[in-house]
Amino acid sequence: MHDTTALLVELGAVILGLGLVGRLAGRIGLSPIPLYLLAGLAFGHGGLIPLDASEEFTMVGAEIGVILLLLLLGLEYSASELVTSLKTQYPSGAVDFVLNATPGAVAALILGWGPVGAVALAGVTWISSSGVIAKVMTDLGRLGNRETPVILGVLVMEDLAMAIYLPLLTAMLAGVSLAGGSLALVIALGAVGLVLYLALRHGRLISRAVSSDNPEMLLLVVLGLTVLVAGVAQQLQVSAAVGAFLVGIALSGEVAEGARKLLTPLRDLFAAVFFVFFGLSTNPADIPPVLLPAALLAIITTFTKIGTGYYAARRAGVGPRGRWRAGGTLVARGEFSIVIAGLAVATEPRIGPIATAYVLILVIVGPLTARWTQPIAAKIEARRGGGGGGGDKAVGVSGAEAEPVAKSAPERRLGSHDDLTPEPAGEKHE
Repeated sequence: MHDTTALLVELGAVILGLGLVGRLAGRIGLSPIPLYLLAGLAFGHGGLIPLDASEEFTMVGAEIGVILLLLLLGLEYSASELVTSLKTQYPSGAVDFVLNATPGAVAALILGWGPVGAVALAGVTWISSSGVIAKVMTDLGRLGNRETPVILGVLVMEDLAMAIYLPLLTAMLAGVSLAGGSLALVIALGAVGLVLYLALRHGRLISRAVSSDNPEMLLLVVLGLTVLVAGVAQQLQVSAAVGAFLVGIALSGEVAEGARKLLTPLRDLFAAVFFVFFGLSTNPADIPPVLLPAALLAIITTFTKIGTGYYAARRAGVGPRGRWRAGGTLVARGEFSIVIAGLAVATEPRIGPIATAYVLILVIVGPLTARWTQPIAAKIEARRGGGGGGGDKAVGVSGAEAEPVAKSAPERRLGSHDDLTPEPAGEKHE
């Protein structure tokens, strides 16, 4: 009974604290992710007040948080939208991978972490934060800009790449042989292909089988199916997160919309628990020694992400101002970087502190680069006498790419896409 009482007290204090921290983040216009990580650092091993009674529950809650993050992400896209993005955005996705995964891999090898550490840290520096980016674009009123579909395309390519990357990383972390790793990759690719085929050809039948007019039944069926598939996927060394992502893709229409509304509060709760748990598992004393390499990585990958967005927007015919805005918007890292580090920390404990410091830096810097990259680029160009940063010659009309355009399906839903940030007072996503 005493253990149960301690668990309830600790758990209640944690959840209440997360709520207060989230409200504070909303008031000051920041993502709550860095504050969640700091809270975990403060109350984890080596922190101010270690939380012992609720540690096991928090660990399970963190696993559920990852599953719900990926499920809600999959619900944002239909199979046809993903296929279209693959056809049109794959060159930008390739540039994104080369520019942003390479610094992490090189840094890990320099630090002596070996191939597994290199693959893990490459993922940490590669994947942008969909949640932070969605929030920033909404706050800046850029959902209708011409560069927005480009940004979405890069994010979708990263999300799809996770379905291949996570099984490969999981196999490497498990120490399986080359044949075992190849088998895991083949299973993952086969699963993705099968789900896309079923969703394209029989999506309505799948959604009809899951559909229910009773919100309680819909919640139980979708959540139960997701957790079951995630467990089976993990048993097959494919990754529970990828299994949840594929379930989300398979559902569409009113079922996806209804499930999204029902599961979003649960996702926000357990995702917050996940970030706190990652902080709990990191000793604060381990962070100061890695601040310098984390800061160097943050600086390098800030510029590589800006270059990625600029290239992708230029390839899509967006003018110079939109290219700089696209690049600055993609800088933020967050939930996926922590997910990857969370998977790798058991095998390579040194990745936890550097990933925490890295995400803390870029989740704060990201909103600033989204706002200021284009004005700074325009001033630099003006001083050089070129004036290229402020014009829009690529689209023929000055300022054209800043005008609203027709929104695609994922663009209309961008405000809810992995968005863990509480709304500022008096505002809400449309």
